[in-house]
This record gives sequence, C-alpha cells and structure tokens, in this order.
Amino acid sequence: MSDCIFCKIVEGKIPAAKVYEDEDILAFNDINPARPVHVLVIPKRHITSLATASADDTPVLGRILAKANEIAVAQGSPDGFRVIINTGRVGQQEVPHLHAHIVGGPDPVGPMLKRI
Repeated sequence: MSDCIFCKIVEGKIPAAKVYEDEDILAFNDINPARPVHVLVIPKRHITSLATASADDTPVLGRILAKANEIAVAQGSPDGFRVIINTGRVGQQEVPHLHAHIVGGPDPVGPMLKRI
C-alpha cells in the first residue's frame, strides 16, 4: 500500500532501528516503547491484519512467531517475553499493517489484561 507507514519502512523510505531482517519479515524497535524491550515484527508483504490474513499467509505468520524468541533474547529479554498482535478497532490496532509486538526486559511484563 502506498500510504502504509510500515510498507514505507520495508521500502527504506522511512528509517527504522532494525534489529532483524530476512526475506519475509522485518523487526525494528518501537519508536514509543512500553517496555525496555519493545520490538515490532512485520511481514514485508502488506497484510492488513489477522482479520484479513488467509491460508496463504500461514508461512509468514509462523516465521514471525518462530523468530520471536531469537529476537527477544538478542534484544535483552532472555528470561521470557510477550507477543501481542492487536487486530482491528476493538483490538486497538493503530497501524493497518499486521505487526507483532515483542515486549519484555529484565522484569515481568505485568498482568495480561485489566479486569473489567
């Protein structure tokens, strides 16, 4: 997509602090980190969200999850991490390009959700 910020990062039109890259995925530090380790991992090919992902996207989605531990450990979270994929309005997805947040650091990340 021509106006997608993450597609522009993949194309090199917008700089990012890259921490991992291969032929299918790109990982870079979040510009507004919520934890000491906060990395975004995106498919290089535009997929809007998990809601629009298809069976053809299975390999790249698996690649994102398979690389999560390697990325987390390399960025300073060897004792565990959390992977979050926000989807759509209710999931508070802010950028319409599928992305996984890897969050961690030296201390536990806290509760999964606030109880309502």
